[in-house]
Amino acid sequence: MPSFFDKLYNSYFKRILQFGHAGNNGTPTATTNIEGGDGVATALNLSDDVLSVQPKNDDGNALLVKNQAGNNIFTVDTTNSKLLGGASQTALNTNYAYFGCSSSDPSVSGMLADTHYAIPFTIAHFGGTPANFAIGSSTSSSFNDTNPSTSLTISSTAYDVVTAYWYVMDDITIDAVKWFHGADTATGEDTAAHLLSYTVDTDNGSTGGDLSSGTVVADGGNITNAGYEQIYYQSMTIQSADVDAGKVILFTFASDTVNSDYSLNCIVKYHIR
Repeated sequence: MPSFFDKLYNSYFKRILQFGHAGNNGTPTATTNIEGGDGVATALNLSDDVLSVQPKNDDGNALLVKNQAGNNIFTVDTTNSKLLGGASQTALNTNYAYFGCSSSDPSVSGMLADTHYAIPFTIAHFGGTPANFAIGSSTSSSFNDTNPSTSLTISSTAYDVVTAYWYVMDDITIDAVKWFHGADTATGEDTAAHLLSYTVDTDNGSTGGDLSSGTVVADGGNITNAGYEQIYYQSMTIQSADVDAGKVILFTFASDTVNSDYSLNCIVKYHIR
């Protein structure tokens, strides 16, 4: 580092940091910007109790903590509003949610071909009447050319379909959706899945729980399942990552025939915005 020793003040004053207030007032009690000696603001703001970091020109990695090798182990990313940590630089407020069912659950055996069905949240027992979980046809002219319905009106199905609701309590961003499924016979069929978000009626009136404004959060292409000899996996494509607080998320499954019943396991990785 260059030394100030035996240098004229006008040759180094721009390198000196100062509080951005007038007068010789010392450390402020209110957070005050730290400037260079030429009065140009930095991202640092300081008081006797608070240290604040706020970019002045461009968002980005506003705060970095590195290990001795120079690798980031803690990052404050102000562009994406993320706190990243560890060697993987994963969002520190990452969470995981799960949907799933077993092929032995009563509702699975009653599923019809070419129909999207909402799958229970947190891998609950999938009982009840299969039709109560139906979320529209999966076929217009070919299998999975039609997305699940963008709305759901509850008439006499509340006790069943409520088990499939994931009610989102904070604004979140979906980072990844992975799902597995296995057939219970040697003969499978084409299968498909979707993750959707909906506006939900929470007024506790006659339309309580009804869903509207459905949006595809993630989906994937058809999977040809050849039967119980193997488990099938898919990493879904994120279509609309941000889901606002107060929405309901559903995971749906469909098959083009009914040779087999299926066990399903869906994992949703997300972080709070």
